[in-house]
Amino acid sequence: MHCTSNDEITQLPAMTTVDLAGKLLINSQLEGFRQLSYEHIVGEKSYKHDNEIYTKFQKLIVGCLEKADVPTCECCGCKMHAHGQYETVIRHLPFGDSYYSVKLIRDRYRCPKCKRTYSHEAPFKDGDHNISKALINSVEDQLRIGIRLKDIAQNTGLHEHTVKDIDKRRLQDKHTELTPEGRKLKRPTTYSKYIGIDEFKLHDGHKYATVFIDLITGHILFFDYTKCKMVVEDFINFVGLEWMSHVEAVACDMNADFARAFTKACPHLDIVYDHFHIIKNFNEKVIMPVRIAEQKRLLEQGDKKAAATLKHSKYVLIANKATRLTKDEEAKQPPKEKADKIFKKPVKKPKGNVEEYYQKLIKENDLFLKIDFIKEHLYAAYKGTDNFSMSEHIDAVIDICEKSGEKHFEWFGRLLTSHYKGITSYARHHISSGKVEGTNNLIKSIRRNGYGYPDDDYFFLKVYDQSRRE
Repeated sequence: MHCTSNDEITQLPAMTTVDLAGKLLINSQLEGFRQLSYEHIVGEKSYKHDNEIYTKFQKLIVGCLEKADVPTCECCGCKMHAHGQYETVIRHLPFGDSYYSVKLIRDRYRCPKCKRTYSHEAPFKDGDHNISKALINSVEDQLRIGIRLKDIAQNTGLHEHTVKDIDKRRLQDKHTELTPEGRKLKRPTTYSKYIGIDEFKLHDGHKYATVFIDLITGHILFFDYTKCKMVVEDFINFVGLEWMSHVEAVACDMNADFARAFTKACPHLDIVYDHFHIIKNFNEKVIMPVRIAEQKRLLEQGDKKAAATLKHSKYVLIANKATRLTKDEEAKQPPKEKADKIFKKPVKKPKGNVEEYYQKLIKENDLFLKIDFIKEHLYAAYKGTDNFSMSEHIDAVIDICEKSGEKHFEWFGRLLTSHYKGITSYARHHISSGKVEGTNNLIKSIRRNGYGYPDDDYFFLKVYDQSRRE
């Protein structure tokens, strides 16, 4: 192939790049740039990934801006004079096995009257960094599809902190607005019918934050740095009372502080306590302690065989009837899993007679029978479609607990009584904190993927943006 001479190189279009052999290599995509010389290898950079070492060459393109008119001084209007040159190195798009930079030779001008200096701005340079706009766009595209900061840094040759600054600026431009007090999160542009609230662990050392989401869209609405009831006031001040007037109900866990703060500020709201937490409290603080207490009682009486039957009864007592029957049906069918030929994973077949075992347990113990009645009432309560039907079943559960004479049942009865209105509100709205718990899992996943985020504002913006991805 014909080798291009230096004179020919200067005549090439402003958007071309030439390699050491003088062959046309790549369109540089630099607006207003005129290349003056060949690329030069200025060094190499190695990084380790998956226990393998990769080497990238760092190459330099030397050039200048297209000729422009001599500027006039903004201060006095005098025509400026040429006052030497200086160089700026701008990082550019990587290509193949090389990172590319542009050494831009820029003319400096000086006003003869007021001594002010000036040089033409490069139209392809980012305003905040010595990075080309094309590289900024490439980094932002990779950030949008969820590639980690460390991986992007290795792909582009930029420092990880620089990639983080680009991402934070992108998220701020997208989700915040500049006010006299500083940058603030944009207020929601659409009204929400149902919202959810929950706290999550932010850092070790009992440092928590609270998140508010739209239960229909799953979009995060607001973050706050604590989990006390003041976060509710902060949220209402953020969205405004007019926006809150369109909200019908709030789903939350058994945190009474959140409920009182919402009803005080917005009396029209219905508080709906999440049914998952009701069932969880019953399983962990009634069924489990009662089972352990019964096992100890049988051992003290010397009935080791009966105590042994309760040893593996945890999940049988927790499961509902439909689950138990499904397990029995699966046990009759051939196993769906196939044996792993590489690691020789054993094929597990479900054990049968689960329903028979459960019926035997409730016949031999009166407290287990009460547990069965309560489970059936709770199941029927949350399957109901009207407030009257749900109230009947919850009242029946409270009555069983109060008459049981057992402290764990009595505690659960008091729990239902103190949260009665919020529990029965489920029949009117049929909402739960499921999407809020899903958002908590999203928060954990983003934190693990980034190996932690010490910058809380940046972390919140990443989660906020991720919740809006289709």
